[in-house]
Amino acid sequence: MKTLIEIHVLQNFAPSNLNRDDTGAPKDAFFGGTRRGRVSSQCDKRAVRQYFSEKVREGVFNADELAVRTKRVYQAVADALAGKRDATEARAKAETALSYVKITKAKDADKTQYLLFLGRREIAALAEAIDQHWDVIVEAEAAATDDGGAKKKAKSKKDTAGSAPKEVKDQIETIFNGGKAVDVALFGRMLADMPEKNQYAACQVAHAISTHAVEREFDFYTAVDDLKPEDTAGADMMGTIEFNSACYYRYAVVDWEKLAENLHGDADLAAKGLKTFLEGFMLAEPTGKQNNFAAHNPPEFVAVSVYHDAAPRNLANAFETAIRAKTGESLTRKSAEALAAKASVLDQAYPRKGKTFVLNVARADIGSMGEAKTSLDAVLEAVLTAVKG
Repeated sequence: MKTLIEIHVLQNFAPSNLNRDDTGAPKDAFFGGTRRGRVSSQCDKRAVRQYFSEKVREGVFNADELAVRTKRVYQAVADALAGKRDATEARAKAETALSYVKITKAKDADKTQYLLFLGRREIAALAEAIDQHWDVIVEAEAAATDDGGAKKKAKSKKDTAGSAPKEVKDQIETIFNGGKAVDVALFGRMLADMPEKNQYAACQVAHAISTHAVEREFDFYTAVDDLKPEDTAGADMMGTIEFNSACYYRYAVVDWEKLAENLHGDADLAAKGLKTFLEGFMLAEPTGKQNNFAAHNPPEFVAVSVYHDAAPRNLANAFETAIRAKTGESLTRKSAEALAAKASVLDQAYPRKGKTFVLNVARADIGSMGEAKTSLDAVLEAVLTAVKG
């Protein structure tokens, strides 16, 4: 049986610039014939990953139950071997060991060529393997000189991997299994040089879009030098910041069985990961320009559904026609009512078996969309009971 957990969130942010494009402007998208505010899925997932890190500090997770995304894995291995091996030698051994599985160093940098998303257990296991096979992990000559004095071509990744000690290479390959890291299990990863070690994500996150049309606005600011003479007029710095204000529809779906599989069948860790993901998806906020805008606005409408043997269903088309609120009307409430209406129509056309739990702070008229709950904790408890039941 396949179990899907879907989360639909409506979150109305005050003027802000939560997620910027390359020009510094708030990201947007064209949808349903109008320009909409947008927050990328990568931005939302980053906020949730940071929320997971906070839970380590609170004792909800152990540090080795999460992952790091880094190019500095050589240094991470050296840190893990601190007190046992020389740091410089450990970094060199890590570089050589990883080259056995075709992960190589970037030019002119003590880093890998691309970001690696590795569980902390994987890094620890890699350090242990290097320590165990320290004497046989020997750096191959990058280039040699033939009889004519010309330099031979440097070894390719394939050649380097082929010349690796088999026992060491086999052990290193087995290390890359996700390390039971909850964030790797949820968000997945791609290892370009070891596609067989890719981890397919247990969750999908949509780009958040505004339920209504938006226009960019500009904040013109000036700054004054505190120490300049009093008789000197004018600003010492000026510029503009683009911003908008939007009610975003946010959507994500989690495959429960895939999450448990990615965590090597650890159902308790999967449940803890699911609960924290849902909680983080509701509470974690993008940090872009928040020192300037402080747009800390929690969701006013949340619906979480648990479905069995059904296809996922993004309800963004509830807002294909942009929502318009008249004077005195709540944009969030109208958006929630449109969301509930779309869900009802689709449920009649494409019935699914499951339960929905709703936190309706906006006090929208949503009919029989789901079972009403009065708090975030009550929603999470009901979802976990439905998943396990």
